[in-house]
Amino acid sequence: MFEQPAVLAGLLDQHGAITARIGEAVPAPSRLRGVALVGRGSSEAAALFGRYLLEPVTGRPALVVPPSVAMGPDRLSYEGFLAIGISQSGETPEVAEALAALARAGAATTVAVTAWPASPLAVSAEVVVDISAGAEEAVPATKSFTATLAALLVVAEALGPVGWSHDELTGLPDAVAAVLADPRPAGAAAERLSRLEGWACVGRALLRPIAQEAALKLEEAALVVADHHSSASFRHGPIATSGPGRPVLAFASTTPEGEDTSALAREVRQRGSPVLVVGPAPGAELSVPALPEPLLAVPAAVRGQQLALALARRRHLDPSHPPGLTKVTLT
Repeated sequence: MFEQPAVLAGLLDQHGAITARIGEAVPAPSRLRGVALVGRGSSEAAALFGRYLLEPVTGRPALVVPPSVAMGPDRLSYEGFLAIGISQSGETPEVAEALAALARAGAATTVAVTAWPASPLAVSAEVVVDISAGAEEAVPATKSFTATLAALLVVAEALGPVGWSHDELTGLPDAVAAVLADPRPAGAAAERLSRLEGWACVGRALLRPIAQEAALKLEEAALVVADHHSSASFRHGPIATSGPGRPVLAFASTTPEGEDTSALAREVRQRGSPVLVVGPAPGAELSVPALPEPLLAVPAAVRGQQLALALARRRHLDPSHPPGLTKVTLT
């Protein structure tokens, strides 16, 4: 976890090279039909982030494609699509196979986002974005996840207009370092809530995938049951589960969608749920620096990591080696 500022800084040092490779290989957005992304586990949450990020940037539909759909016998045509496969190890078989299947189905360009440029996923792609995260020995992905988010931010800059400045992007390592230097809020939350099991992680727009990743981290590292929802969808049924035994981890920006998440947090708090808000607003239990929402996702993800780590330690667990799970690759 503490390597994340350095990894992010190293990735952002490659900004010019990455945008040049993407610009040369990918058709102009006006010629794209859409963007298709594939991933598993944390990489699936990153793919969903890519969907929310790249659809407005390209002005074209973006979707997360289940590998079983991409590899199915009755494939749809992906002619003219940009296809992006995401895997930290590059060795998740169904992600590499799905990216190759999307190419056979007509994808205009295939891009691999991975830490291992000699991996099967990278070999099958036309363009490789090396996140340069290095070996990650803990089973739950930390630095490779945030580096993947940053890589997708750089890809977005190569494809169209974005809602942040270069200085804001290059300030991400410092924003993450500030969060890592302040673990006390996560520790206090873990002390208060360590006996509770049924967590709900919620967010909207670009923070929706971060809620998904946080739920995975809570389950992997702290062995608590955690589900994830769009804040809007949570109101359409799951809100009935609110109450003292149902902690809610809410990722809220200051956008209209984020304000809706904040409103949901107030509502479930009134219903008795313990609530932790991750966001830049005053009073957030797990505060993060104020940034444009696409960039905010990175330090928000780190807050989720901190909470999972603190809960695991409070529950006397080994957060790096969850029972029954192994890393696909270490080196």
